[in-house]
Amino acid sequence: MGANDFITLFFLVAAVLIFLQLRSVLGRRTGHEKPPVDPFSAREAAKPVAAEDDRVVTLPKRDQMDEDQRWADVDAVAKPGTDLNAALRDLIQTDQAFKPKEFIKGAGMAYEMIVMAFADGDRKTLKGLLSKEVYEGFDAAISDREARGETVKSSFVGIDKAEIVGVALKNSEAQITVRIVSHLISATYDKAGTVIDGEADTVAEVTDIWTFARDVRSRDPNWKLIATESEQ
Repeated sequence: MGANDFITLFFLVAAVLIFLQLRSVLGRRTGHEKPPVDPFSAREAAKPVAAEDDRVVTLPKRDQMDEDQRWADVDAVAKPGTDLNAALRDLIQTDQAFKPKEFIKGAGMAYEMIVMAFADGDRKTLKGLLSKEVYEGFDAAISDREARGETVKSSFVGIDKAEIVGVALKNSEAQITVRIVSHLISATYDKAGTVIDGEADTVAEVTDIWTFARDVRSRDPNWKLIATESEQ
C-alpha cells in the first residue's frame, strides 16, 4: 500500500468516527420530534378555538353586564312588577349614576346626622342636609326650645330598617320617600333639669317617613330632605 493510499484510508476512517460520534450526540430523527418553536405562534394559540361540542362561551359585553346589575339592584329593593319597581327603573334611565342600595345606605346616614343635629341645635349641619323650607321649620323649633330654656339629650342606637316606599320624578327633580325604623334614647329637659318629654333611660322605637330630593341635572350628588312625617 502506497503512502497516498494510507493517507486516504486514514481520512476515511476519521470521517466515519466523526459521523458516529455526531450521531450519538445529536440522536436520530424518529418522526416524533416537536416542531421548532415560533415565538409569534403563542399569540395565535392564546385565541379561543371553538370546540366541536360548543363549550366555548361568549361573555356578555360590559355595558350589558352593568345594565343587568342595575336592574338586579332595583329588584332587590322593590318587588318586580310593582309600580315602585317601574318608577325606580325610570329614575335610573334618567340618572344612570343612581344606585338604590347606596341611596338607602346614604339616607340612613343622613337620618342619623339630622336627628342628632336637631337634638344638639346644630344649625350648620342641618343647613347642608335640609331644603330651605324644612330648615326653616327645624330652625324655628330649635329657637322656640332655646327661648324656653329647654335642652334635648339624645343617643342614637341604630336603624332597624330603611326602605324606599315612593319615587317621583318632577321635571328634573327626583324625589324618593324612605320609611325608616330607628331606635334611640331621647329626653327633653326644662330649665330645672326635669324631664318633660321622652325618657332618659329607655330605648324607644321611632318610625319616620322622610322624602329626599335632588336635581338630576346638577353635578351635586347630594340629596336634601324636603319633607318629614312620623308614622302613627
